[in-house]
Amino acid sequence: MKARLIRIAAASAVGLVIAAGIAWWQVQNASSTVQSSVPIGGPFTLTDQDGRTVTDADYRGKYLLIYFGYTYCPDVCPTELGTMARVMDLLGVQADKVQPMFISVDPERDTVAHLKDYVGLFHPNLVGLTGTPEQVKAAAKAYRVYYAKAPQEGGKPEDYLMDHSSFLYLMGPDGRFLGVYPAGTTADRVAQDLGSRIAG
Repeated sequence: MKARLIRIAAASAVGLVIAAGIAWWQVQNASSTVQSSVPIGGPFTLTDQDGRTVTDADYRGKYLLIYFGYTYCPDVCPTELGTMARVMDLLGVQADKVQPMFISVDPERDTVAHLKDYVGLFHPNLVGLTGTPEQVKAAAKAYRVYYAKAPQEGGKPEDYLMDHSSFLYLMGPDGRFLGVYPAGTTADRVAQDLGSRIAG
C-alpha cells in the first residue's frame, strides 16, 4: 500500500510538471509563433519492431507523434494509439510528413516480436520502439515520462501492470518539442492542429 502511494505521489509530481507545459503550450499556440523553451525531448537510442537500432536522428524531417505506454496496457494505451491511427487517416496526404511512434515502458515483456504484432494492429506507419531498461529509462527521462511497475495482489510476478503518464508528444521536424496533447484529446483536434502546422 505504501509503495502504491509513493508511485501515485510521484506520478502526481510529474503530472504537475507536464501540466505546466500544457498550459504554456496552449497559451503560446494562440499566436503564430510557437516557442520551444520547455525542456522536453532529446536524443534516444532504441530498437524498432523490425529489430533495427534507431536514434531520434533517424526521424528528422518529420513531425513526430510519440506515445509512451506498453502492449499489455488494458485501456488507455490502445485508446490513445487508436487516436493516433485516426489522426493519420484524417491527415490524408499530409500524413507523409508525420511519424507516429509508440515507445514501450515495459522492456521486460515488450520484445521486438511482440511489439511488431501489437503496433501492426493500429496503423501500418506506426513505429514501435523498445530497448534495454537503461535505454527506455533514458528516453522516458528526456520526455519527462513517469512509469513504474505495479504488481497485482495475488497475481503472478509476470502479471503486473505499469503505472505511467499518458500524453501524445508532438515534436517538430527539427527535433524540437512543440507541445503535448492530454489523454482523451480527440483525433479531430489533433489532426486539425497538426494539419495547420504542416500547411504552414
